[in-house]
Amino acid sequence: MSGEEPKLSYVLPPAAYERLPEGQTYTPVVPAEVELPELSLKAVLVGVIVGVVFGAANAYLGLKVGLTVSASIPAAVIGVAVFRALRSGSLLETNVVQTIGSAGESLAAGVIFTLPVLFLWGESPGFWPIFPLALLGGLLGVLFMVPLRRFLIVEEHGNLTYPEGTACAEVQVASQAGGAQAQRLFAGMAVGGLYQGLMKFLHLWPEEPDVVIDGARYRTSVGADVTPELLGVGFIIGPRVAAVMLAGGAVGWLVLIPAFHLFGAGSEVPIAPETTTLLRDMDSFTVWSRYLRYVGAGAVAFGGLFTLVKSTPVIVSSVRLALAALGEGAGKVVARTDDELSLKTVGGGLVVCGLLAAFLPLMAGSGGAIGLVAGLAVVVFSFFFVTVSSRIVGLIGSSSNPISGMTIATVLVCALLFGSAYEPAQAKVAVLTIGALVCIAAAIAGDTSQDLKTGFLVGATPRRQQIGELVGVVAAAAAMSTVLALFREDIVSGAFKAPQANLIRLVIDGVLDQNLPWGLVLIGAAMAASVEIMGLPTLAFAVGLYLPIHLAVPIMAGGLLRWGVEAAAPEAEREHHREAGVLYGSGLIAGAALIGVLGAALAFFEVELHLGEEPSPSAWVPAALAFGVLAASLVVAARRGGASKEA
Repeated sequence: MSGEEPKLSYVLPPAAYERLPEGQTYTPVVPAEVELPELSLKAVLVGVIVGVVFGAANAYLGLKVGLTVSASIPAAVIGVAVFRALRSGSLLETNVVQTIGSAGESLAAGVIFTLPVLFLWGESPGFWPIFPLALLGGLLGVLFMVPLRRFLIVEEHGNLTYPEGTACAEVQVASQAGGAQAQRLFAGMAVGGLYQGLMKFLHLWPEEPDVVIDGARYRTSVGADVTPELLGVGFIIGPRVAAVMLAGGAVGWLVLIPAFHLFGAGSEVPIAPETTTLLRDMDSFTVWSRYLRYVGAGAVAFGGLFTLVKSTPVIVSSVRLALAALGEGAGKVVARTDDELSLKTVGGGLVVCGLLAAFLPLMAGSGGAIGLVAGLAVVVFSFFFVTVSSRIVGLIGSSSNPISGMTIATVLVCALLFGSAYEPAQAKVAVLTIGALVCIAAAIAGDTSQDLKTGFLVGATPRRQQIGELVGVVAAAAAMSTVLALFREDIVSGAFKAPQANLIRLVIDGVLDQNLPWGLVLIGAAMAASVEIMGLPTLAFAVGLYLPIHLAVPIMAGGLLRWGVEAAAPEAEREHHREAGVLYGSGLIAGAALIGVLGAALAFFEVELHLGEEPSPSAWVPAALAFGVLAASLVVAARRGGASKEA
């Protein structure tokens, strides 16, 4: 090729959304016969940087509040912005940036859901075993998706929509034609970082203002964690899910905590599972820690497992298709858009991953390993849940992918099957190792599926995308080993709630030690079942019940802002307003998270940075004013989106 980019029509064709007639094939934006720069060095470098940044941001957000956000669209926007600044870069290079960058975000989700449990058990893992576990889980997820691509992405085109992948293709194509998304994203990052820095380092207002209600018959507290990332999350997930999450928090903090105080205040002895402190002497956060979080754990467990049960038809068809895919030969690869890693390479990689998982030491210097049978279980469970994950995100999107439910199911089964096969000191770590590998593989598979769908629509080369996914997994795994070490103290102290990790710890400890307060857990499961009967998003309610209400309030504020922006916009511009707000909200999340990572790094290296006296949580007026200004900036950014159709 001469290096000059061919004249292409940068419009996603109507066939991208439709099931094609039998015998007809989809023609992507970049046809198979056209060669463009794709897996270039600059695309890889930008993708790795984006993956590390958004992986760290998602780790920060997930550990703090239990939610993660997709980095696919922001990664694509950053790729476009960087390549424009360099005055070079094709659509397919932008797609590689998005592919590598989003891998960091999804791997971070799998890691933070499971591996922080080691900190909660008093372990001090560093590079080992976090890096090898994150790497092996990520590799399993990517490799298993290679034989599934043709069946789930190509042959199921029109049936499995992969909404995030399709949306990312739209953004990439529109960005090549021209747009202002990058300005909104970077503006959000700047505002989010500035706000977080003023609050965290200068202490101009409290991060979590709190109002204590201490009546004779009604005791609790309410407040809000007034941070940019939670406001951005609320705008992204929308008012319905945010409202259900707030409802869970309201039930916990406005109903259950006052009920615990009301019925336990007269007791002269500690009430189980607490063994030392009287309930009447506890503040609301202590009651949450000692009692309410077990109720929330039961709700989250039920929500995750029931979501898995509802997916049974998808699971059955997915496994059937996956087995058929693995039984197929490599096939004749002719077109560039059909060129992918060979099944021989994939099979060899899976064997190596299984053996490494079986025989790598559990912890540095321990000498123990999960063993060959458990290693086989890792491969089997990973194949099963990778298939399920890909089908679910293809049908209903990544936000509804029940990764936590899959992980809970895995650790429950493995604790029962393998718990007695290890020494007591190793049993918990072994069960967690299996669950972590499966969780990370399922999380990566969901992201890889969306990326491959984007590549299918724009005309990427599958093999180069798959190599990009592997590069992203390696880079993100290395980054996560550092990020988790930085956040160790926040996880152990409870400053970061890490809801999924705490839930996994409760499940493993409860099964192996037989000391779980099942009464409280079953109450939470019954409440989640009631929500399911009402047809509401059960997992959103359960997460809200598990977490302090202070986290749900700003998320609800973001959801209300999105509702207001959409309601006020003309119908023709509503989608543009929403997309602009989502990009700006993603920037708020990334900017605040980067300052959070910086703060954690300073604390890790024992660098004191107290530039002001930390205000009292009761100083809610300055916090409300600052948060109001932040919310106003989000509204302005979203409303300006309608004026720029090229965005």
